[in-house]
Amino acid sequence: MKYITLVCAGGMSTSILMSKMKEAAKQAGKDVSVVAMAEEKFASYKEPTDVLLLGPQVAYLLDDMKAEYEPKGIKVAAIDMMDYGQMNGKKVLEMALSL
Repeated sequence: MKYITLVCAGGMSTSILMSKMKEAAKQAGKDVSVVAMAEEKFASYKEPTDVLLLGPQVAYLLDDMKAEYEPKGIKVAAIDMMDYGQMNGKKVLEMALSL
């Protein structure tokens, strides 16, 4: 199981992307868990995370998040703005799994 956490400013738009990613994973037969939340909630999130993806509205936090979480074994990346805008769950899932 791969655990993917999406964060954005409020958690609302990533919830839509989360649903699309779950559907893409189901169609591809991938065993993944995808959750979405507001960025400020991630610091207190206790469930496992293998990949942390930042929405475009919080991409400015990329360097800080990498410095904080990559030493803990969590891969951190920003979601491509076009893929995010198009809510391309398949492409974002593929990017997350490639990390």
